[in-house]
Amino acid sequence: MTLFNGLSAFPLTPTDDEGRVDAEVLARFLERIHHAGADSIGLLGSTGGYAYLTKEERKRTVAVAVECIGGKTPLVVGVGALRTDEAQALARDAKAAGADGLLLAPMSYVPLNEDEVFQHFVAVAEAGELPLCIYNNPSTTRFTFSDALIARLSAVSNIVAVKMPLAAGGDYAGELARLRQITPDRFTIGYSGDWGAADALLAGCDTWYSVAAGLLPGPALALTRAARAGDIVETARLNKAFEPLWTLFKRYGSFRVMFAIAGFLDLAHLQPPRPVLPLPKDAEDDVRLALDILEIAVPPPLCPTART
Repeated sequence: MTLFNGLSAFPLTPTDDEGRVDAEVLARFLERIHHAGADSIGLLGSTGGYAYLTKEERKRTVAVAVECIGGKTPLVVGVGALRTDEAQALARDAKAAGADGLLLAPMSYVPLNEDEVFQHFVAVAEAGELPLCIYNNPSTTRFTFSDALIARLSAVSNIVAVKMPLAAGGDYAGELARLRQITPDRFTIGYSGDWGAADALLAGCDTWYSVAAGLLPGPALALTRAARAGDIVETARLNKAFEPLWTLFKRYGSFRVMFAIAGFLDLAHLQPPRPVLPLPKDAEDDVRLALDILEIAVPPPLCPTART
């Protein structure tokens, strides 16, 4: 079993309006994931809002996480940055703080070509000296890793995994077979895009990089375990319960939905970093229904006189 295997849960990074990390709330999120039994925690991923945080707050986030669950649940830390030297510094910071692995997306303003991305990843992998996962996230970076580039990077020391977007046409089995043919046996292949997780896991992927598991680790772990065991019937049953949540993710974006869920569960009442706006009020009933179908207990809303 490698670091990048099983269920990797990606929590929000709770901050105030000035972008300062709330250590107490972050610890609450992390302990929830740890106690559920997730295989790893993806800190400072897209759900963690890494692009909205200063270098100092990202460093503090890792320090809080290591103090909270270091040595108990493996920590994979996102180190994406616009400049290679900044990403290298973040990778060194993560290693020094006690992270177990790194996650890197090719952030850019000027569109990057494959040679630029390759050199960027090699430089960060060398600086971080930790196992590193390629973050193939074209919906935000506007860069798509070709099979050839993934194969080229998989030969680099420390680059040991890839986090893929949903497979074109839902052909996870075909994509997995193709990538495994051109990458080393040690290299693991996982997927994000939660609504495709059941199919990807049943097709034999190594990892589910899960947004939902950041706040709902129990149901996400049950789905992961059923699919990895090849239990098609149970996987379908569990995934059906997730469908209303997947619909919300696709309609509003999982980032906004997770902020709303944190409030519904009374774990923290947070706002996404501006310019991102909160979920519309008229979507709240749908969130409550989605949680109810997943059998997640939701505290009753405060009466108007109790609100502050």
